Amino acid sequence: MSYLNILSLTTVLILSACGGKSENALNSNAKPPTVTVVKVANESVPTVNELPGRTAPYLISEVRPQVSGIIKERIFKEGSEVKAGQLLYQIDAAVYQAAYDSAKANLARALASVGSEKLKAQRYAELVKIEAVSKQANDEADASLKQAEAEVAAAKAALDKARIDLAYTKVVSPISGRIGRSTVTPGALVTANQVDALATVQQLNPIYVDVTQSSAELMRMQRDLEQGKLKSAGGNTVSVQLVLEDGSIFEKEGKLAFSEVTVDQGTGSVTLRAVFPNAKGQLLPGMYVRARMTQGVKSDAILVPHAAIGRDPRGNATVMVVNAENKVEPRIVKTAQSINDKWVVTEGLAAGERVIVEGLQKARPDAVVDPQEAKPAVAQENAAAAVAK
Repeated sequence: MSYLNILSLTTVLILSACGGKSENALNSNAKPPTVTVVKVANESVPTVNELPGRTAPYLISEVRPQVSGIIKERIFKEGSEVKAGQLLYQIDAAVYQAAYDSAKANLARALASVGSEKLKAQRYAELVKIEAVSKQANDEADASLKQAEAEVAAAKAALDKARIDLAYTKVVSPISGRIGRSTVTPGALVTANQVDALATVQQLNPIYVDVTQSSAELMRMQRDLEQGKLKSAGGNTVSVQLVLEDGSIFEKEGKLAFSEVTVDQGTGSVTLRAVFPNAKGQLLPGMYVRARMTQGVKSDAILVPHAAIGRDPRGNATVMVVNAENKVEPRIVKTAQSINDKWVVTEGLAAGERVIVEGLQKARPDAVVDPQEAKPAVAQENAAAAVAK
């Protein structure tokens, strides 16, 4: 190897060594990256459960005929609102009117007969005292009077039945509500107490919402209440908010009406029923909804802004925590629910710890950072931006 080649190689090695030293010096003098942190604390938050459910009518009545006959007229409009006692169908009343007139005439005849028998019984009662008639004749007169009075009672009962049957030819709505489609048209033959309903009336204001909650979750809440981990929301009623199928919130709040006293053996769940006002008729029976209800208050909850929560490859919720040495620690946490712009963290964090909400791209595990406390306004803006993303 020539002298010039050896000199060139030596020069390159010296320059490389100098460059490496200068780079290390720069790295050692570099300032740690600045991150924005929020110090978490225990807070009291309501325990809100979102449960699936379906709407159900407040009242429902299937309209059936109570006498047989031909439908002469349908008076209502399908899908309209009807009032209790409103006429819906007219059954041909000719036969029932004739039966009523006949029963009325039979009652008049019976009344006339009892009047005659009463006079006869009174005369015989006087004559038997002077032995003008036999005692047997007097007894027969009394028996005839009682028989006539019984015939009057039977005639009155027959007249009442005929009157009821005649009234039943007018089929009326038993409740107020919205009536569905009619299963018969004029000219159709209907029979008393038939299986198929002529129409169905449903009261939809107010309306029920039946939701289900697992018995295991109810037991856990009861245990937390007993142990003091959860406090009662207070009050005798529980407000319920309704989330519709399209994700929108129903404008009116409802109230929890009752909780079922038995557990469904097939699903292991308990049915809860809430009542909602429905004056505009937006809620229809059978709609799938989700009900949000506050079932307690957690006094030691930890709230973390949405911006601080990430996900690892396995889908676990994670946060970056700055420890006492200003080093970054990744932490797996468990979240229970979202309240406004924050997550409720149930496991993985303790009060007083600092969580990174801004500058996560600069934070590396075990790296030293320069933590800066987030101002309230900044924290809210970051959380809002995270939600928007």
